[in-house]
Amino acid sequence: MTHIVNFGSINIDHVYQVEHFVRPGETLSSKGYSKGLGGKGLNQSVALQRAGAQVVHAGCIGRDDVWVNEQLGQLALGGGAIAQVDAATGHALIQVNDEGENCILLHAGANHGLTVAMIDAQLARSEVSWVLLQNETNHIETILEKAHAAGKKIAFNPAPCHAELASLPLRLVDTLIVNEVEAVQLTGMDDLDAALAALHGIVSNVVLTLGGDGVRYSGVSGQFVQAAEKVAVKDTTAAGDTFIGYYLASIMRGLAVPEALALASRAAAITVTRLGASSSIPYLDELN
Repeated sequence: MTHIVNFGSINIDHVYQVEHFVRPGETLSSKGYSKGLGGKGLNQSVALQRAGAQVVHAGCIGRDDVWVNEQLGQLALGGGAIAQVDAATGHALIQVNDEGENCILLHAGANHGLTVAMIDAQLARSEVSWVLLQNETNHIETILEKAHAAGKKIAFNPAPCHAELASLPLRLVDTLIVNEVEAVQLTGMDDLDAALAALHGIVSNVVLTLGGDGVRYSGVSGQFVQAAEKVAVKDTTAAGDTFIGYYLASIMRGLAVPEALALASRAAAITVTRLGASSSIPYLDELN
């Protein structure tokens, strides 16, 4: 079976339920707290796995982080590809307000511990045909170039995004998945139609997520729009990551783009009705 290796972040998420986001100079008591595994990379790997894909997560954690090791062992995502390094495990402080919106402060920590040797080892795996990466780890350009040279299909979610990422060799990417802010940052165009067209001029397949307004696709399969499901939102954390994992898993097993968009949108809709990051991602049988 086709495998995908995800060079992605692993974070400890500290999630605080708040009435509103903390303002400058304000001290605010939270209404609730939870701790869990997260990071865009790990969330996307969990979504891939729960959608039925064969995924290997390649990343780094702190050498002495027993709790994270135990949690990762339960997920069984490593495949020997998670290294322990002399840096604190990455972490995030997440505020979730009463409307389900979130505000996130990140510390990269061990997520920037990837080495070229680690990258080469995963790309040498013959069963791996896809590579996924985000912008929460190091060696992004190296991974793009080496994965392309190794004949792998590349999916890239450039988040957290900034304009400088436009200088990356995006032409090597098969599938680019961005939200509306990221599309504007990469192209410098405020008009989403123009931004989507510009990105498709570089990348074969572009998926543009629009939150509650759904998702748009422009690529070799044509042009498609998928509406978002209307649900009661509790927490939007990991919704985009859920969409990405389910979409790629669907494409990998041969579903047509419209079917993949619909399935991924359904999974993301379930995620936002739950609190938490990786723990909120549904299993495939929950989508029936």
